[in-house]
Amino acid sequence: MRPTDLAREHGISTQAVRNYEQSGFIPPADRTPSDYRVYTAVHAAALRAFLALIPAFGHARAGQIMNAVHADALDDVLLTIDRGHERLLRDRETLDSVSRAVHDLADFEPVLEPRTIGELARRLDVTPATLRAWEEAGILTPNRESTGYRVFRAEDVRDAELAHLLRRGGYPLARIALVVQQIRTAGGTDTLSAALADWRRRLTAQGLAMLAASARLNDYLSARAQAP
Repeated sequence: MRPTDLAREHGISTQAVRNYEQSGFIPPADRTPSDYRVYTAVHAAALRAFLALIPAFGHARAGQIMNAVHADALDDVLLTIDRGHERLLRDRETLDSVSRAVHDLADFEPVLEPRTIGELARRLDVTPATLRAWEEAGILTPNRESTGYRVFRAEDVRDAELAHLLRRGGYPLARIALVVQQIRTAGGTDTLSAALADWRRRLTAQGLAMLAASARLNDYLSARAQAP
């Protein structure tokens, strides 16, 4: 089997196949007396596995998995896969929490009057120090009066309400800051709801890709075990 035969199946270049071999993502090819590469069905199975792993775990981790396979480090292979599933589960849980929070905020009544840090703290039943910590983390971005006092606008109160919900769910400030930034970028909860639906579709696609990658990897491990 020539490099072009492997490349043609996946619509990639023969140089890509050679690069994958050089990086250890597929096993080394035998060489003819003229120094041409000769690939086998085992190489084809390896390439299918590697390319299936990319949408499931990302290019870097796909490479790590294949390198571990070729180093006969099966525990490392399984650990990397387990961590990928753990990340997906964590993303799903975060998405569900954010979706619930956005739903709770859908009927949020904007505050027309600016609020001080003390007023907002009383509304949420937290301390002003907590709100200052959220500001330091980038979750809140209140305006400042000429006197230096913080003034919280309607969107700040919305962000604080969302942060309060997620904080009770046990999420760290850094992750909450990313979620709040998404809302700011989207321009409100309505737009974010569409973004969350798209996020859910992508997580579903990744989960299905993990299933497909597991099957391809199992095929390769079987072919590798049966090879002379």
